[in-house]
Amino acid sequence: METLKGKKALVTGGNSGIGYAAAKELKAQGAAVIITGRRENAIREAATELGVTGLVSDQGKVADIESLAKKVSEQFGKLDILFINAGVLGGAGIETATESDFDYVIDVNFKGAYFTLSKFIPILNDGASVVFLSSNVVGMNGANTSMYTSSKAALNAVMKIAAIELAPRKIRVNAISPGPTQTEILNKMGLDPAARLALDDWMIERIPLKKIGSADDVAKMVTYFSGDASSFITGAEIVMDGGMSL
Repeated sequence: METLKGKKALVTGGNSGIGYAAAKELKAQGAAVIITGRRENAIREAATELGVTGLVSDQGKVADIESLAKKVSEQFGKLDILFINAGVLGGAGIETATESDFDYVIDVNFKGAYFTLSKFIPILNDGASVVFLSSNVVGMNGANTSMYTSSKAALNAVMKIAAIELAPRKIRVNAISPGPTQTEILNKMGLDPAARLALDDWMIERIPLKKIGSADDVAKMVTYFSGDASSFITGAEIVMDGGMSL
């Protein structure tokens, strides 16, 4: 059943992983979908595969965000669904951290996500849904994760405040916090096949449900938050990590 028929959705970082899966699911539910990403070739390929619109935009640059909002407004009008998904991994121990380490993570994960919401608010329809991609690390305290964890914790704070600020327009703002998820980003860590399998085993051992989540799991939650079934939910963070953070 196409529960989102007639809706217009934008997914940042939609050319791979969770963003790609969410764009696919949103389209399957009837929405007209726009995906964004930094790499032109990757966006063009993903948009063709999905049968959606692809636009090049770097969430780490506020000027790109402003340009994107203007382009979307001019070409597509107002949006009903905004999934702020784009993000990067990165970090270091606090003692050895550099400014470039810090800026790399914060510019995309927090500043970029913040201004994506800010610049798109004027082109959201009343009753729209905004979903942030956060992370279960906010409820954990791992060494060498201070930058990434801080970026997601800050995002959760903004999500709750935005839910209050946008409630008069019936715009709902929520967050999804996955745990380990099988996406291409895990294959870009430079690990050899044996080390990659060892990483999976290490994660599974720490997850009570004894499995790693899939991008499709998260995509289904994005569509849930985007539809009428969640019309009385705002300011909520849903943790999807198989119990890892318990």
